[in-house]
Amino acid sequence: MAKMEKLALVLLLLLGTSALFVKCDDLDEDETPKVPEEESDEGTDKDGVLEEEDVLVLTSANFDKVINSEDIILVEFYAPWCGHCKSLAPKYASAAKTLKDHDPPIPLAKVDATENEDLGTRFEVSGYPTLKFFKDGQAFDYEGGRTEFDIVNYMKERADPLWRPPPDAVMTLTSDNFTEVVNREELILVEFYAPWCGHCKRLAPEYEKAAKTLKQRQPPIPLAKVDATVSAELAKEYGVSGYPTLKMFRKGRVSEYKGEREERGIVGYMIQHQGEAAKELESDKAVRNYMSDDDISIIAFFSSKDDPRLQMYMDAANDMRDDFNFAFTLSSEARNRYKVNPGSVVVFNAERYYTKFEPKWHILNKEELTSEDVSEFVKAHQVPLVGTYDRSTERRYDTLKPLCFVFYTVDWSFDGREATQIWRRKMADIAKDYKNEIYFVIANEESNDALIKDFQFEESGEEMNIGIVDGKQKKYPMETFEDFDADDIREFLNNYKKGKVNPIVKSQPIPKKQGPVITVVGKTFDKIVRDNNKDVLIEFYAPWCGHCKSLEPKYKELAKKYKSTKKLVIAKMDATANDVPEDFKVEGFPTLFFVRSGDSKPVKYEEGREVEDFSKYLEENASSLGKKAKEEL
Repeated sequence: MAKMEKLALVLLLLLGTSALFVKCDDLDEDETPKVPEEESDEGTDKDGVLEEEDVLVLTSANFDKVINSEDIILVEFYAPWCGHCKSLAPKYASAAKTLKDHDPPIPLAKVDATENEDLGTRFEVSGYPTLKFFKDGQAFDYEGGRTEFDIVNYMKERADPLWRPPPDAVMTLTSDNFTEVVNREELILVEFYAPWCGHCKRLAPEYEKAAKTLKQRQPPIPLAKVDATVSAELAKEYGVSGYPTLKMFRKGRVSEYKGEREERGIVGYMIQHQGEAAKELESDKAVRNYMSDDDISIIAFFSSKDDPRLQMYMDAANDMRDDFNFAFTLSSEARNRYKVNPGSVVVFNAERYYTKFEPKWHILNKEELTSEDVSEFVKAHQVPLVGTYDRSTERRYDTLKPLCFVFYTVDWSFDGREATQIWRRKMADIAKDYKNEIYFVIANEESNDALIKDFQFEESGEEMNIGIVDGKQKKYPMETFEDFDADDIREFLNNYKKGKVNPIVKSQPIPKKQGPVITVVGKTFDKIVRDNNKDVLIEFYAPWCGHCKSLEPKYKELAKKYKSTKKLVIAKMDATANDVPEDFKVEGFPTLFFVRSGDSKPVKYEEGREVEDFSKYLEENASSLGKKAKEEL
């Protein structure tokens, strides 16, 4: 019985296996069993545009078609790696889902601006995420919040058929209304622009945002613009030579705008310049309290506000308010105290810097006073005979050369000021003999370690070190000394004046071998770059600069291309490790200059940075190549 049961079980197993083989054989050769797919949030809308979590995915190929087909749509320009974009994503998706059910639906879309760079450039996307909404195909900056609630309500408001974009906050001026407006306003900023100018286009949204913010102030500060290509005579009248040019006007009186060119910078600068720069001191006591202990004090003394010289003084104060503080008084008691006549402008030295070698104050008094007179007078007396070089004064001293630095422990605290003054007064006794030839400052060696290194004093170990910086930023150190000797210091100063002191040249070691691109260092600069017999294209770079690294293979290819042209040098120099001559002004990396043989004046290279661009430029400008060479044959 047991055997029969086992036999039956075997037969059943065989029949099941056979059935399985038959089922598999029924499949076509290329067919595979279907596996149930997981549900996906991706899909397509009615026009075949990809959707992710109810957000339309736009690309360069479908962007214009989608935008023009919608009455209103919100678009996020994002980067996949952007943390802020990742944080916004779930809120943006929730808002998209909600607005999809709105009557009529309001679509939300997104663009990967790293994959679709042309769209990022076209809509001037400079940060991520950037949101813009499009109504009837016209782009507007999204200025709402970044929560689901904010996005939904913002877009519902703008979807209303009655919604209209607010008028531009920036006023448009022309030759017809310019004078009337600038003469009327207490303070107004005017941009002179050209419609085709890329810099103007980049400034435009920042300028508009700043105008909106400043319009809300009490009193408001208006911002305006002038198309300089249309109002050409107006632009010429105000010396506009490039675009955009920004100028401030106070009741028609013009001054230069020196602030930043983004919203926050424009707003801050204009608020800072609201109101007159010179404050009124109403009494003799107020004048005495105004005096600064550590900087010059500039005060004008008048008998009446009707004195026309007061307005000239105000104009100068407004022009120079970034660098100096100004005040004026009508107090006769104050005039008598300082023995000055009405209409006098006085620059008071800080009490800290009084010496017997210079007056305590300087007086300007002219019947016909101009704002230029005031500016020149202040600049002539802006520093004492021997002042202090620190963060608050370096901007002022950077314009005064040659400048003699006296490095030691400068300490203006109660405990340190006596020792500080002893050395400063000793230097003043020397400095008096070099007025109008050399400027002098004391500088704390601990807080000026970069300068100490530039002068190569870091290993000195002496209590005091002295060096000179000239107008070309060259540095001339005095040999270290143990004891202060006025005669030795005078000898150093006199030798400097005679050209007998050699400057320090910051330089990397001279390369033992050269590649196709010639490496220039501080010590070889003049020999290679200023060689009158050769054309030289030189790149100033920084080792950490990404743009420099990107340029490197192209620049090397260019050098190989012209390797056989002996009178053409393709060179490079690390501008962070070597002194760069003053006439090669490097303001960013990489910066390139071309020096043509026989002409020592460098020309900044501002063309394209592909090998073909460089080649075209050299063929047209190098005396050893192309057109220039043929013209000279």
